Amino acid sequence: MKTTLSVIKADIGSLAGHHVVHPDTIAAANKILAEAKRNNIISDYYITYVGDDLQLIMTHNRGELDTRVHETAWNAFKEAAKIAKDLGLYAAGQDLLSDSFSGNLRGMGPGIAEIEFEERPAEPVVIFMADKTEPGAYNLPLYKIFADPFNTAGLVIDPTMHEGYKFEVLDVYEGESIMLNTPEESYDLLALIGTPSRYIVRRVYRKADNLQASVVSVERLNLIAGKYVGKDDPVMVVRAQHGLPALGEILEAFTVPYLVPGWMRGSHYGPLMPVSQKDARATRFDGPPRLISLGFNIKNGKLVGPTDLFDDPAFDEVRRTAVIIADYIRKHGPFMPHRLEPQEMEYTTLPLVIEKLKNRFKKETDMYKTKPSVYSHESSHE
Repeated sequence: MKTTLSVIKADIGSLAGHHVVHPDTIAAANKILAEAKRNNIISDYYITYVGDDLQLIMTHNRGELDTRVHETAWNAFKEAAKIAKDLGLYAAGQDLLSDSFSGNLRGMGPGIAEIEFEERPAEPVVIFMADKTEPGAYNLPLYKIFADPFNTAGLVIDPTMHEGYKFEVLDVYEGESIMLNTPEESYDLLALIGTPSRYIVRRVYRKADNLQASVVSVERLNLIAGKYVGKDDPVMVVRAQHGLPALGEILEAFTVPYLVPGWMRGSHYGPLMPVSQKDARATRFDGPPRLISLGFNIKNGKLVGPTDLFDDPAFDEVRRTAVIIADYIRKHGPFMPHRLEPQEMEYTTLPLVIEKLKNRFKKETDMYKTKPSVYSHESSHE
């Protein structure tokens, strides 16, 4: 049986700043999805949140980018945003960049991760949802899950995984993608995805039979809107077991709270902290960046679960380390490397400050004519 899993998120407004989704907005979205289930547009659904992002998890048999499924999500977000406005919540409707639905949600603001697959007898899936960061935040764990034998033992000892995986990488600046094979092209892959603001792992496939194992929402709000309207807060789906990484191998990739861009005003690097659903609230400096993980099984298009995978004392030390990193990097204040690099700051409100000051600069010498630039395909390298 072919099933499509659609995870679609949007910031439609939150309580007390960029903090947490209000329960009344979840109730508004629930009415829309419940009606869609009654009308057989979707098979099943689950609604949750992380920080200020409303998360819609839906199953159906309509394939990816289906108009009726995407319209259902859009209507749910619009109704939730309406309630947010009525309640005077902060940034109501922030991620909804259009006034009307136009066929599917691509380019309209919400983040989308969809995967269609033939259901296995047991179909475990892991859904990751992040707040206060961008899609490239999943580059490092995806490499560890599907290409690092020190993280994923199955790459060495499971014959069905031994041939490796294919990574589809998107260049969000050029709108181009490339497929790279591991392990043989691991260094080429790392050369790209080590720049997560530009090169994003969008999908991963098992090389032996082209089975799709993972998908990430790759929408970059600042590139769509041309200005800062909030961070992208990406979602990711990873299928588990039966010739794919085991659940424990998938979660093992998040045992280091690595640095990701986002955090306060989308302008700072901070540690990605894996937390339980109850702790999925943005507090300190509007963060630190939060990550939740829900585990489901899917059977005949129905969701079984979820289980809250980071609600486990085994991750307490990871969270403690994240707090230590947050303490350290916050001491940098407005200085890099806590504050993002200039090309990323171009999409924040900082350029308005620079514009105000530009006429007060005075010419000194010609010795600083060379301007650093982000490398492109045409650049030469030593």
